[in-house]
Amino acid sequence: MKTFHIHTKVKNLKESKDFYTAMFASEPSVEEDNYIKWKLTDPAINFAISLAGDNEKMGVDHFGLQTENNEELEEIHKNLEKANIKDSEQKNASCCYAVSDKYWSMDPTNIPWEVFHTLDEVKMYGKDRRKFSASSVCCG
Repeated sequence: MKTFHIHTKVKNLKESKDFYTAMFASEPSVEEDNYIKWKLTDPAINFAISLAGDNEKMGVDHFGLQTENNEELEEIHKNLEKANIKDSEQKNASCCYAVSDKYWSMDPTNIPWEVFHTLDEVKMYGKDRRKFSASSVCCG
């Protein structure tokens, strides 16, 4: 089963945490000084927020699909290839307090999409943070 992922940049982490905790009726599954994530089953979503830097735009940072295993990850990658959609591979990336294998692509309106399989947890936010096309997505 795949889980839909949304990551958005916010100005005030505490206010946003309070809002989304009430909205989802659930406490976060990951909470750090600059990042909070809710891994929910109802609704089934991986929803993350992080503090926007001085030069970063607030709002939706990227969309994504989190896979349960590497086979699902590679299947999505192959589907994108068949459709002639470029993606960028990022293996064993440490970002957003997780180690993941991932692929990044852009939708036709230049919204970044991250497809990823989480391998482990890590105590850092952005070691593998880098630019992806015209966007400053979280760690792509």
